[in-house]
Amino acid sequence: MIRLAIQKSGRLSEDSLNLIRECGISFLSSSYKLKTEATNFPLEILYLRDDDIPGYVQDGVADLGIVGQNVLVEAGLPHLEIEGLGFSKCRLSLAVPRAAAYDSVADLQGKNIATSYPEILGAYLRERGVEANLHTISGSVEIAPSIGLAEAICDIVSSGSTLLGNGLREVETVFRSEAVLIAHQKMSAEKKEILEQLQFRMQAVRRARRNKYILLNAPTAALDAVKALLPGIKSPTVTPLAEEGWVSVQSVINEDDFWHITGQLKAVGAEGILVLPIEKMIS
Repeated sequence: MIRLAIQKSGRLSEDSLNLIRECGISFLSSSYKLKTEATNFPLEILYLRDDDIPGYVQDGVADLGIVGQNVLVEAGLPHLEIEGLGFSKCRLSLAVPRAAAYDSVADLQGKNIATSYPEILGAYLRERGVEANLHTISGSVEIAPSIGLAEAICDIVSSGSTLLGNGLREVETVFRSEAVLIAHQKMSAEKKEILEQLQFRMQAVRRARRNKYILLNAPTAALDAVKALLPGIKSPTVTPLAEEGWVSVQSVINEDDFWHITGQLKAVGAEGILVLPIEKMIS
């Protein structure tokens, strides 16, 4: 059995559990239990504080972990990362009071900055030749300027609404983060085999999330133009329709490209365009 540590609560926890479920792994979860075992896969899940996960994996208490890249780098253990997971994206940003003058990071020279990420922020400032006084606090960083603790803050930002609500404006992006899968570096051969099975499932789920299945009808005369827009995994599937001079085309399209390509498909004569979600996608 392999042990996977995830954050015990919050958005990252929910996203991690959803990924595991989409991998076809069943388990019982409870708000008061700090570990659970899967019923159909050799996996035990540990619910931990996010700051503790890198250390647990480094020490081999947990074999794997899902954690924010920002937490991993701040802990000084970026070498544990084996795969980005593409969800729970956020950024670590500098912010100042809305009324404060700010032209560049050089304006922070000699200033007090409150943050929960002194290592990442310190490295960022050193690279730019800025010396500032960093005040490390574990929470409610946004309040620091209003109580006179600091002239600026550096904290995690998703939408920016918390900054606005506290009279702050974002001025610099220090670090971009997403959820990552991390692994103990000295796992047994048996556990590595389980890890490969788990990664195979995770990658199939993530590919499916990024792509859509598209079906359409097109005039045979426009088929070359349609195929040029829809390369698919290898090539589109083309089937003649009962009506002469028409074909049905089936393919896979990246969700980011969908609206742009759909407009082009209509322009070359495609009709009856259907777009369906993909549950799993195995390359």
